[in-house]
Amino acid sequence: MSGSRQLPAQPLAQRLPKLTGVGASPITFRRLTRADFPLLERWLAQPLVRRWWNHEVTPEAVERDFGMSADGLEPNQDWLAVRDGIPFGLIQFSHYTDYPDYRGELTPILDVPSGAVSIDYLIGDPAMIRLGAGPAMIAAFVDRIWVTDARATCVIVPVVQANRRSWRALEKAGFRLVAEGELEPDNPIDDPAHLILRLDRPAHA
Repeated sequence: MSGSRQLPAQPLAQRLPKLTGVGASPITFRRLTRADFPLLERWLAQPLVRRWWNHEVTPEAVERDFGMSADGLEPNQDWLAVRDGIPFGLIQFSHYTDYPDYRGELTPILDVPSGAVSIDYLIGDPAMIRLGAGPAMIAAFVDRIWVTDARATCVIVPVVQANRRSWRALEKAGFRLVAEGELEPDNPIDDPAHLILRLDRPAHA
């Protein structure tokens, strides 16, 4: 993977038709609610999602880890990606300043500026896998960050190196490699080697 890729001059949303083969209809986002928990349980049980997220799929576990966010009691935000009215993916959004322990894990590897934010993501609908939906979803959400969050100066995302599909999706959405280092993986079967990718707010945003 090359770390020399530059941020495109135009907004990422303008590149969506080139990034996805699932049609030209726009991707929209809505906050995850408790009514979505059964859907999220099914997504987390999908083999590819379960492999990398390594999350329990019981109602109790989903309530524990997503309930406060759904109720607006957690700084982290969970958003469903929707196309043609149908949810197909999830993006988690957070500011590093709201999670100092997480930020502290990264600072020995790279500088994390005060305006840095992070995302995590999954494609829950198996029919959307390998259709370019991942890069398109990420690009659309990053465009949304620049419009809705004036504090955000850059998006920094650590990805376990073994998860090539994940960091390639970030690259296709315009991110560049800025660091490599060891972090605790979500799944203990993985090596701690991580790639850290970054996308800065464009001057026009």
